[in-house]
Amino acid sequence: MTRATIILEEVRAALRSEPRVRAAEHPIDLAFDEGTLTMEGEVEDIAAKKLALEQAAAVPGVAQIVDRLHVAPAERQEDGLVRDSVRDALIAEPAFAEISIGMWNKGALERVRCPNGARYVIELRVENGVVTLAGDVPGLDYKRLAGVLAWWVPGSRDVINGLGVMPPEEDSDAAMTEAVRLALEKDPFVNADQIRVGTKGSIVTLAGLVPKESEREMAEYDAWYVFGVDKVVNKIVVRL
Repeated sequence: MTRATIILEEVRAALRSEPRVRAAEHPIDLAFDEGTLTMEGEVEDIAAKKLALEQAAAVPGVAQIVDRLHVAPAERQEDGLVRDSVRDALIAEPAFAEISIGMWNKGALERVRCPNGARYVIELRVENGVVTLAGDVPGLDYKRLAGVLAWWVPGSRDVINGLGVMPPEEDSDAAMTEAVRLALEKDPFVNADQIRVGTKGSIVTLAGLVPKESEREMAEYDAWYVFGVDKVVNKIVVRL
């Protein structure tokens, strides 16, 4: 048995050990070459995607991962509808009022909004339900908010957040906490006032009281959607 075969078996075992990945119901294709693991397939949700990546990265011998995992969308839509929905969400967000918005349509970049004196731009592209964000924004909170808005769009299967931050900004637990809190506040189905957020490294912990299980789950997903979050510990209690 070759070293690559052994590593692949260890990755498969690691994926099976994480219940939320549900490897039996959602098979993940794996390939390994000289330290690089390629993961491809469609998983149930954003939590399964990030947990699968975390499990694989922890296997000795895996130096880097090519992530081709996508999330099964709430409803499948054509790329044009997904693109237009992301565009509309970005335009409607007050935080982006002074940022130019562009989108790739049939191989051409269309400027859909260009405020006078705009220094920053967000360009979006959608292919096979995968949303790619490019350009520059003035802070990490802007980058993370744009990513969350893209994830919220029905039909979105993945978000590749390639937005640059100008000037460069050092990340921190406090910045991550604030980004998650902002996502909760933007979500109309979550009462952010009832939820406490804490961050250590890339691990976010949620606590508090909510009246419905659906709200508890939605708050957790909001945290998973934030760029840079690798794990969410949900300690929110449902109390009628």
